[in-house]
Amino acid sequence: MSIHFYCEDIHFVLRNKTIIRRWIYETCLLHEKKASRINYIFCSNSKILEINKSFLNHNYYTDIISFDYSEAKKVSGDIYISVDTVYLNSVQFKTSFYDELHRVIIHGVLHFLGKNDKSAAQIKEMRNAENQAIKKLNIICSTWNKKERNIK
Repeated sequence: MSIHFYCEDIHFVLRNKTIIRRWIYETCLLHEKKASRINYIFCSNSKILEINKSFLNHNYYTDIISFDYSEAKKVSGDIYISVDTVYLNSVQFKTSFYDELHRVIIHGVLHFLGKNDKSAAQIKEMRNAENQAIKKLNIICSTWNKKERNIK
């Protein structure tokens, strides 16, 4: 499993990297695929706008842009996440920053697993998949916390 986290033009520290890696890996396995190499690049709004203009011909901010390099059963790609937009979305949707960040993190992987969000039906399917994955993350966190308490 090769899941990496980087920062492009900002300073950002992702919490619980080990748990998040396990979650991503298990999400891929649920879809009968294996996480091969997935790079998360956390960046600013200006960087995501530059990428959106250069690669997609879009002149607007977004929370995530994913580049899928997956082959057969191996999930691979680069996922750019604007921390600025994730924060603004968390305020708009009245959720915590980390809840919104986790949703965006798994959203990119779900694209690599074949989920799309162009039509209303696809958006609904994507939201359901995100919600299921977030429930799985909560279970992993709960299990992890129980193990941590038993160690102490």
